[in-house]
Amino acid sequence: MALGPRLDLRQSQSLVMTPQLQQAIKLLALSNLEIETFIAEALENNPLLDAGELSQERGENDAAGDTALSEPTSDELMLRGAGEADAPLDIDPTALDRDRDTGDWSAQASLAPGEEGPGIEERGDDEPTLAEHLEAQIGTATRDPQCAFIARHLVGQLDEAGYLTVPLREVAQNLDVPLAVVEKALALVQSLDPTGVGARSLSECLALQAKEADRYDPCMARLLDNLDLVARGSFSQLKRLCSVDDEDLADMLSELRSYDPKPGLSFGGTDRAPVVPDILVSKGKDEGWDIALNQATLPRLIVNRGYYVELRGGCTDKAAKSWLGEKLADANWLVKALDQRQKTILKVAAEILKQQDGFFRRGVSELKPLTLRTVAEAIEMHESTVSRVTSNKYLHCDRGTFELKYFFTSGVSSADGESAVSAEAVKAQIRTLVDAEDPKAILSDDKLVELLKERGFDLARRTVAKYREAIGIGSSVQRRRQKKLARVA
Repeated sequence: MALGPRLDLRQSQSLVMTPQLQQAIKLLALSNLEIETFIAEALENNPLLDAGELSQERGENDAAGDTALSEPTSDELMLRGAGEADAPLDIDPTALDRDRDTGDWSAQASLAPGEEGPGIEERGDDEPTLAEHLEAQIGTATRDPQCAFIARHLVGQLDEAGYLTVPLREVAQNLDVPLAVVEKALALVQSLDPTGVGARSLSECLALQAKEADRYDPCMARLLDNLDLVARGSFSQLKRLCSVDDEDLADMLSELRSYDPKPGLSFGGTDRAPVVPDILVSKGKDEGWDIALNQATLPRLIVNRGYYVELRGGCTDKAAKSWLGEKLADANWLVKALDQRQKTILKVAAEILKQQDGFFRRGVSELKPLTLRTVAEAIEMHESTVSRVTSNKYLHCDRGTFELKYFFTSGVSSADGESAVSAEAVKAQIRTLVDAEDPKAILSDDKLVELLKERGFDLARRTVAKYREAIGIGSSVQRRRQKKLARVA
């Protein structure tokens, strides 16, 4: 069969993401502060863009020669509760249908403040540092002022992982106290939560955790003294040193892997920037609420038409005219994309408020299970669009400041088997029960399971333990020891 060149015509369809679409998707995932940085860069690169004042009226802009888009702004559209959205900023790979705005996006609910506010794990700017967490425990752990002072000094010498890198003898010399007193203060620091802080080496850190778990026997001590052999995988030599068989060694290594080699990293080691909300929710008329973007961190862009006309009059060659035309197209597109971004964010936020009506009325105990798909179907957008909108964005309301992801929680079956409750609601119930427990009758995980079942939550013991640990509540043994120290102090 002879081979030869030939020409063929083929027709096909494919979905192509243009650079502008890729940029629009990126804008949707940015927070207001990141958008502010992006706009600052755009103002430097495009001479036709100007930062419009939020208080300026459109008539003032026209008088100055700066003309914004002729269509209403997103704020005006949302205040009217109507308006057609432009093409979506994200595309469903399985369908090319255009997204449409829903008719009535607003929801009626009361935002009366409740007793339950966001927990410490939901408030990024309220989380304590490792030093603050440890110093808060020292006052209840000892009544010796000298020991407490030296312990606080040692806490200040810990690195971010919780290790003490300064020799005790040097500390004793600097404070002009006996070495035994410093060792006593170190023992106090090492008794604090989280277990393992104050260690001077990895083996000491793991040994402290093994003692806490009541697994520190002579075999485990020899294993911890030979961590270099564990790293090299010299298991035969370890079995001889520890005088154990294969099963015992495997159990010891499994226990070792469950320990935290850097316990201090679970706390912030440096000061964090305060969380700046992207969406503001305030009480409105008729027992509803008003939703708005935080304009303090969101400058408004306008296209300087007057400057464009002036530059166009000075363009004499084709290349200059082409460059100016590209800059005008980029400026128009960017203003339009930012306006569409605002509309999309407000639509998603309004639907979250509608879905989590109980939370805003009565608090976290009424938080319902919610998925991205539920919101996406309600506002007729793709799930990936909702995911990008809720990334790195915070909502501020009367109850506090919450990340938008906070409102999307998994469901836990209720005791009646007919409904589901949010995992966050379960965590709130566990916190309430632990806070109210009698110091002389600390609640075990099994008892928590019984009490939660009485309140309508059907959970397994391991699930209760997982949620308890997730909100930073120690085991019954740890809580009993802490409350005992508090009573002694």
